[in-house]
Amino acid sequence: MENSDDEKDGVFGNCMPKELSISLNNGTKFVDEVLRGPSDCCLENFRMDKQAFYKLCDILQGKGLLRHTNRIKIEEQLAIFLFIIGHNLRTRAVQELFRYSGETISRHFNNVLNAIMAISLDFFQPPGSDIPPEILEDPRFYPYFKVPEGKYYLVDSKYANMPGFIAPYNGVLCHLNEFVGGYPPRDSRELFNQRHLLLRNVTDRIFGALKARFPILMSAPPYPLQTQVKLVVAACALHNYIRREKPDDWIFKMHDHDNTLQMEESLPPLEVEPPIMQVENPALDIAFDTEQLEFSSQLRDSIAGDMWGDYISDLSTM
Repeated sequence: MENSDDEKDGVFGNCMPKELSISLNNGTKFVDEVLRGPSDCCLENFRMDKQAFYKLCDILQGKGLLRHTNRIKIEEQLAIFLFIIGHNLRTRAVQELFRYSGETISRHFNNVLNAIMAISLDFFQPPGSDIPPEILEDPRFYPYFKVPEGKYYLVDSKYANMPGFIAPYNGVLCHLNEFVGGYPPRDSRELFNQRHLLLRNVTDRIFGALKARFPILMSAPPYPLQTQVKLVVAACALHNYIRREKPDDWIFKMHDHDNTLQMEESLPPLEVEPPIMQVENPALDIAFDTEQLEFSSQLRDSIAGDMWGDYISDLSTM
């Protein structure tokens, strides 16, 4: 059989059953061997452990969203979908592995995608008014980064500071640690940038874990736009489902280990670059009046000022 680029990249690795690595009779045998094999094989191939996999099959079947067909059981249908998004494979590569036509692979892929979409809201928690304990219980972040009225995102320097976005001060040094290594912040803007970076890295780690589990999110797969939108929602729902069922999952542990909120390494300050995204760029179709932009600037300055005042007060008591 012709080797695809994905197989050369070691997608299957040592978790592929030995008898199947020589001659793959069909996808049913492959899925059965993976599900009967070591737990690591299921994690590698289907991106979740066997218990979570079987439970998800039961959920989808119990809600009438998937059913066994004459040729393909629900387990294999789900396996096809997870194998594609978990390894960013194209239909042709999956055809060779599962021994089905491209039409069959595509049909079951879309059936499972729509089924995951149908239960996706079960795994999304609407944002509430409660402040996360990671912020509430850390004096570096509370009360400065409690969520203000409206919707706000902590964004990096590629974005301008504007309604909905709280960006770091551009052209200002960013200190990765306040006390260690002789790089204390010199003013409110430097302190703001340092703490802003720590909080933003939490989001970066979450998205890092999501993309590590489902690498299809790191590319532009050749699907219609609506399918691509569904893929993002489905991947996030599966991510939350696995987090609920297996919080110590290997991908979560790998990214949780990099806890920048507890950073102890001393690094020299970084200069925040000017934003690439400009508010006045007409191609972005973003229109904010001067008053709105001024309010966004004042909000950031207010947070930075309060933070700096408490920081200086704490230093004076040391």
